[in-house]
Amino acid sequence: MSVPDAAATADDVIDEILSAVVADRAIFEEITAGLLARGHVLLEDVPGTGKTLTARSFATALGLEFSRIQFTPDLMPADVTGSYVFEEETGEFHFTPGPVFANVVLADEINRAPPKTQSALLEAMGEGQVTVDGETHELPDPFIVIATQNPVEQEGTFELPEAQRDRFMIKTSLGYPDTAGTRELIDRRADRDQPDPTVTPVIDRDTVRELQTVPEEITVDEPIRDYIGDVCRTTRRDGRVDVGVSPRGVQRLFEVSRARAVLAGRDYVVPDDVKSIAPVALAHRLVLTPEASVEGASRHRVIESVLEEVDVPAMDPASAE
Repeated sequence: MSVPDAAATADDVIDEILSAVVADRAIFEEITAGLLARGHVLLEDVPGTGKTLTARSFATALGLEFSRIQFTPDLMPADVTGSYVFEEETGEFHFTPGPVFANVVLADEINRAPPKTQSALLEAMGEGQVTVDGETHELPDPFIVIATQNPVEQEGTFELPEAQRDRFMIKTSLGYPDTAGTRELIDRRADRDQPDPTVTPVIDRDTVRELQTVPEEITVDEPIRDYIGDVCRTTRRDGRVDVGVSPRGVQRLFEVSRARAVLAGRDYVVPDDVKSIAPVALAHRLVLTPEASVEGASRHRVIESVLEEVDVPAMDPASAE
């Protein structure tokens, strides 16, 4: 698939989702970039903003199998991965796959489950497989986790461990709809006799796999590679940061920057690709110092400061031809 074809296909997917979900198109472009780069997405937002609908709509538009896991304090790891069940007829134990065996897995309110259950997703997100009782089971391809968490009502929740947050390529939020979006919601509710807009499949699983190979063809010149490295290293030197962007985070920013270029219909990465996606690709990977947290420092503000501090490379005119 060519880059222009991939960009047009991604636009069609986003258009289809926007027909049912009222949100800013830029947010869906960020999520799509993460999915094209074979990454996982964390949506953090207040209740009622459409996080679950967004995850389900992406699965439907992409023609992928969807599974929802409602994370609760009593959820056990086996409830996620599956377990071996004894069958009296055969006298043997048979593996029963859990809900994680789907193309798109919605981990709803992931921070309401204890760390032991949250960690059941670590191997799945990192390796595309799960190990149960010493046996390894491959997950479907593609495999995408879209997790949600509520930034309010923190009582009874468990903060995601750093290792878990680092597995998410993108962390973003849908936010509240603007004036036009709010009016559209009201109009939909007023027309209660009319069916709510629904999402229909735009592509299928094979096309998704093909789309995910396109970013591998994108050119990233050496100055852009150095720029990505400089941005990530600078986060480690910021006085407000206790733990900066990890080596995994460096690679993920490189990957999602290429996907961002695909969405723009280009076969090369420019600095604006990196700058536009860096806040949602890097901020959640930072661990602020206790002093910075007490003073109300923001991870996103740290990334914005870093982007202002690091010199932007000049593009070689030949790469833009």
